[in-house]
Parts: sequence; structure tokens; C-alpha cells
Amino acid sequence: MTGIRRTFQRWTCRPLLFLLALILIPAFAFADTLTVSTNKTSYTRGELIKITAVYKKNDGSPITRPTTREVRIKNPSGTEVVKKSMTSVGNGVYTYNYTLPATAAAGKWEVRGKFVYNYVETKGYTYPTVASSMTDTTAPVTSVSPLGSSFASSITVTLTRNETGTTYYTTNGTTPTTASAVYATPLTFIATTTLKYFSKDSTGNTETVKTSTYTKSAQAGNPHANLTWSGYNMCRSCHATQANDVFHSVHYQWQGASGMTTGPAIQGKFSPTLDNSTAMNSYCINILGNWNNYSGCSNCHVGLGIPPSTTVDNSQLDNIDCLICHQKDYKRTRSIYGGTYAPNPAAMTITMDQAVQTVTKPTRSTCLQCHAKGGGGDNFKRGDLALAHGATTDATFDVHMATGRGNFPCQSCHTTSSHKMAGRGSDLRPKESAAAINCSTSSCHPGKASLIEGHSTAAVSRHTGRVSCQTCHIRAYARNATDTAATEATETFRTWKTSEWNANLNRYEPTITLANNLSPRYAFWNGSNWGSNLLDTPVIDPATGAYKLSRPNGALTDPAGTKLYPFKYKTSEAPFNIERRKLISVDTSIYFKTGNVADAVNQGMVNMGYSAGEPYSWVATDEFQLITHEVPTASGNVLACADCHKNTARMNLPAMGYALKAAKSAVCAQCHEDESYSGYTWIHDKHVTDKKYDCSFCHSFSRASERGLKTTR
Repeated sequence: MTGIRRTFQRWTCRPLLFLLALILIPAFAFADTLTVSTNKTSYTRGELIKITAVYKKNDGSPITRPTTREVRIKNPSGTEVVKKSMTSVGNGVYTYNYTLPATAAAGKWEVRGKFVYNYVETKGYTYPTVASSMTDTTAPVTSVSPLGSSFASSITVTLTRNETGTTYYTTNGTTPTTASAVYATPLTFIATTTLKYFSKDSTGNTETVKTSTYTKSAQAGNPHANLTWSGYNMCRSCHATQANDVFHSVHYQWQGASGMTTGPAIQGKFSPTLDNSTAMNSYCINILGNWNNYSGCSNCHVGLGIPPSTTVDNSQLDNIDCLICHQKDYKRTRSIYGGTYAPNPAAMTITMDQAVQTVTKPTRSTCLQCHAKGGGGDNFKRGDLALAHGATTDATFDVHMATGRGNFPCQSCHTTSSHKMAGRGSDLRPKESAAAINCSTSSCHPGKASLIEGHSTAAVSRHTGRVSCQTCHIRAYARNATDTAATEATETFRTWKTSEWNANLNRYEPTITLANNLSPRYAFWNGSNWGSNLLDTPVIDPATGAYKLSRPNGALTDPAGTKLYPFKYKTSEAPFNIERRKLISVDTSIYFKTGNVADAVNQGMVNMGYSAGEPYSWVATDEFQLITHEVPTASGNVLACADCHKNTARMNLPAMGYALKAAKSAVCAQCHEDESYSGYTWIHDKHVTDKKYDCSFCHSFSRASERGLKTTR
């Protein structure tokens, strides 16, 4: 009976439960709500429809786990174009994005959501319209933060736009246009600045220009803080002594006391008269005809375009442009056909008032704007000095100037006194300062100049007496910095015989050859130079077969102080007056403008005091230029012994004077019979290190006095 009773109870209870479910399900299920919406009510073809569905219970709590969360989209003809699951973004909210095709039908579209929870289906609808085209006439709105205010040292300003578009701005007081700077990242101001800005949206609506001014409070210690630009000569009202120093400097005169063993006592790049004091080179040949015309040499002069004079007067002092060295954000301009310079605020990110208020000592970037671009391009001339040196972080490119390593300003090595600079290249004529540049000082590489210790072995240390630091530490030059788009290639050859159009410089140029990762040439240098100047009769170097334009002086047999250095070797093809036996300085004002080689050569002869039409030919010229920058980190980059010893591909030591003074058998027979040996290291260790015999026993030079060696047995 018990089993029967239980069966009866189960069957009698089930109808009751079923009836209860029929009563309760509608009460709860139909209370669920599904709201479907779109981000806009009207769209154009190609626009993105952002669909949002909110699914809730009757008590308002979110439904987060529906068994179905479907969205269906139908076009105006009733064709279903989308049937997808929506994405949960939490708290009962679901999204789906649909991009209207470019051919989307115009009219009312249906967006339907179908969700199921606890076996109950709930639907929601919305009906956006699609127009074949819709005109947006609302201008964007740009907000600035912070608003215009005063600040002590610097302030960072952010511009925010309320819709897709582009924001343009200026900071030099001019009204911005769509040709002005485009805002991309927050702006930092260090001087009083008037910021003007506006935005333009994707449909072309343009906002009215807005202005916000940020005023720098006067600071103690900055006497320039409240200056107002009144002209280039304003600097001289306070800095008369410095202006006089600049006038007498090589940076202004482009000539000075010679460091050459050839030519007159005063020589350099420029001379106010036609004489033999100006250097010939394998780039623009000579400054004659290349001073002030069509992007000539005076682009990099610290004057405003008037040629320097040896007589100081107000016109010369007023010609000095202090800002070219002392303001990194300053730009100037003039006609490509010459004339004098004027400020170029349109190319600047600061006003001229701000420029004079924030002058600084020269930075690497201000030095490099001229010194890196000699020869017509980045690193073209020097080979070891590129624009990348201004801000590179690559220590393997230059450990001394990389921002994360030495980060040295140029003045760390090129010390200054009264605007006179220490150091010069082997191809440069004037020697302005007697101050020496040393790698090993109390603050830099102390102890590295010792002949006994300081390097990995005593044998390496002994090299420092006759081998410069650069020789071992600069394996190659014209190398690429890893953090720049430029190649940092250098010019190795140019011919003036054929011209070609240079779109970057907007002028004709000689045909040039560039290269990277070059091994230096090596030569002994005693600090003085040989050079060929304008109007000199050039000399052919029998070793190269070219007319030599510059050479470092020095030899293996020189007294202590002469060392082996690395050099860039540069060649060119230049015009040569056959009858007068003179190299011709091409008139670049004609060459750059027209590309007419014959006209430029003939005018060059006229400039030199000759006659146009005199016969000329084309000859090879060459020069050596000191390599001293681009020192990488030492590890893995320094020359090994085998790179130079018994490796004539890099350095032909026998040809440089290190050959035995006689046959090996004769040299050895001075002391003993011919013996077998285990290489040059063993021989030097036995005879020089152990027995202290001088080099002259085996070679044609001596190191007795500087290394304490014996000249007799």
C-alpha cells in the first residue's frame, strides 16, 4: 500500500505543479525588458551603426547570462543583412557594431534584438534611417587645458577635440591656417607664448580661431626674461665685448693665423681680396663665386649675409647673428639669390620675443645645423659628424654624444675662450686656439695615456705613445645611427663635369657618390697641415695620382707627439686651366641655378682674373680629413691586434715605415745567426720588452728617448 500511495501522490501532485507554472511563468517572464537603441537616429552610407541592447528583469536587475542574445538587421526592402550574437560588456548591456555599405539602401532600417532567458523570449526594436547623403554643418569644438595663465619655469598645454578632425596651431603670434603645425602631442612652453588654434572636422567644418596666452613670470638669474625683439643689433647694447670677440673669431672671419706649413701667415676659407689665402677643397673647390648666391657658403656664416671684413666697424658688428648659435628654435631666411638674412617666424615654434628671452649656450643641434651639413648634405663633408649626433640615443654610433651615455655638448672637447674654439680638422687652415684636446684628462679617461698601464695589456698601453685613441676606437666612419631615418652616408667622390637636379636643395648639383661604413686611411700627424690654396700651382701626389688639396704633416720618424690618426679620404673631379696650370673655382651661383657646366667654369676663370674661354681639362683631386667623432662603445668595437699587424688591407705598416731596414737575415746577423721565431709579438717581447733594445736595431726609426731603450748592446 505504501508504494501505491506514493505513486498516487506523485501523479496527483504533477498537474498541480504544471498549473502553478502556467500561472507563474507569465508573471515573471513577460516582465523582462529589452531596450534596443542606436547611437544615432539617422546615418549616411559608409557610417558605423553602434547598437546597444539593455536586458533587465522586472525588478530592474540586469540579466547577464541569457541563452540567446541575437541582433538582426533588415534593410528597407525587408532583406535581412545581419544575424549575429551581441557582445556582453557587463551589467546586462550588449553591443554590436555594423558598418553600412557604400551602396546601402536609403530609407528606414529595422534593428531587432531577440534575447532568451529561462526559456522566455524577449524582443526589442529600433528603426534608424539611412540617407543617401547627409550634410554636417556643425563645426568642431577644441578645448585647451590649462587655460591661459602664468607659470614659473615651464608649462605643458593639451588641446582636445570633440570629434574626428585635425587641430592646427601656432605659437609665434600669427593666425594659424591649415598650413600651420598639426597638433599631435602636448605642447611645453618655457617662455611667454600666445597659443592660437582651431580644428577642422572630416567634413570640412572649420572652427573659429581661439587664443590662449601663457605668461612666464620674470625670474631671477635670467636677464633676458622680459626682452622684446628689436633687431639683430640689440645684443650688442649689452654684449659689446662679446660682439668684438665674435668679429675677430674664425667663426666670423673664416680665416686666421695659419696652422699650415704652406701658404701665407693668414689663411682660411674666406678672404676679402683675391689672393692665395683661401683653401681649395674637393667639395665646392673654393669659396670664390660661392659666397652669397643660390644657397652658397654664407648660409652657414654667423653673419647676416654681408661678407666679413678685417676692419671692425658698426656695419660689421651689426652683421653678427648671435641667435644662429644661441637659440636652437630660431630660423632665418633670405632669397635663394643672395641678400641679407631676416628672421623667419613662420618656420619657428616660438616668437622672436621668446627667442631673445630664452637664449642659451650653443647646443649640439645649433652647432650641427652648419657643421653637419657642409658639402650640401647631412654628413656629406666630415664623414663623422651628422645631424643624428644632436639627439641620438645610440651609444654604438657615438658613445660621447649619445643622450643616454656621455651626452657631451661640443664645448666639452672644443673648449672656448672669448669665442675662440679649440680643435680643428687636418684640412682646415686657421688654428684659432692653442688649447689642446686630450682624450685622457683628470675627468675623462684618466690614466689612459700611460705607456705602461691603463689598457687591457702593457703591449696595448705602449701604443698610446704613437697611436691616437681614434685609430683603435673608430673602426669605421659614416655609420648609421639606429634611431634615425637618415643613412648618415658621407660623400666619397664628386664630379663637377656633370650636373644633376637636386629636388631637396632646389638646385643643380655636381654628381656625387655616397657611402657608409668606410674604413679610414691612416697617416702620421704632428698637428700641422699641408694645403693647396686658390691661385697655387697644384701638385700631384705620386702615391694617389691626384692633385692633392690637403695632407696631414707627419712621419714615423718624427719626434714624440706625432701619432698615427684615422682620416677620411675624399676625391673629386675638377676643372683645370691647361695653360696656367691652375685649378678653377667653379662659379656655383651659375652652376647651382642653371646646371650649365661650361658657363660656370668660364665665369669661375673670370672671377680668378683670367679670361673666359681659356682651355681647360678635367683632373682628379683628393684630400685627407681627420676622423675623430663616431667613437662607439669599446666592447666589441675596438680594433684587435690582427686588424693592423700583418693585415695590409686596413693598414700597410711596412709601407708606413715599419719595414725592416734590411733583409731579415742581415738584421738578425747584427747580433746572432738567423733563427726561427714565433711571430712579431715574440720578437718584440724578447728584444724590446726584455732586453730593452731600441727599434733602430731592426728599423729605420728610434724610440730610445721616449721609451728608455738602448741603442747599443
